[in-house]
Amino acid sequence: MPMKASVVLLTIGYACLVAGCEIVDVTTDHDPSANFAKYKTYTLAPPRKGETLSPTSEAALRDSLRTELGARGLTEASAKNADLDIVRHVFVRHQVSVSQYTDWGYYHYGAWPYGYGYYGMWPGAPTTYTMVDQFHEGTMILDFVDARTKKLVFRGVGRAVVGETESNAEKIREGVHKMVASYPGGAH
Repeated sequence: MPMKASVVLLTIGYACLVAGCEIVDVTTDHDPSANFAKYKTYTLAPPRKGETLSPTSEAALRDSLRTELGARGLTEASAKNADLDIVRHVFVRHQVSVSQYTDWGYYHYGAWPYGYGYYGMWPGAPTTYTMVDQFHEGTMILDFVDARTKKLVFRGVGRAVVGETESNAEKIREGVHKMVASYPGGAH
């Protein structure tokens, strides 16, 4: 592939990543000694001060949990009757990404990639370009805590570039789907 074309594709791919075209990155972990078969109900604990979501994102979180956990046989219950307390932690951080690429200054005179044209390559050292992008990365952690023992039994962590309200809500739905897919209990 010609150097200029590969640089253009790299730039487009990077711009898509920064603009929010990427998927939600999710990691999960669980307590292997926990008996997940005993958990039949859950409640979503109220957000801690400073960790509130927009109304659209809050609705997306609640609806996604209801749908995804319901498919695994867990139903929502009141806090005093739930087997699991789901505790959320949300925060947004300003991020800066710096990337560099080198363009060797090839000019094709209509002959690329079969030759360098009548005069050959441009002389001189390669030119290095630096791209600096700023964006906001949102992180949502869902801790599934045994309501009786207060022991953490499952954790899901989702990260994505955040921005517009509807896009954020869609990323929450995607993150919850991926987290619950790794939940070890319930029907599969």
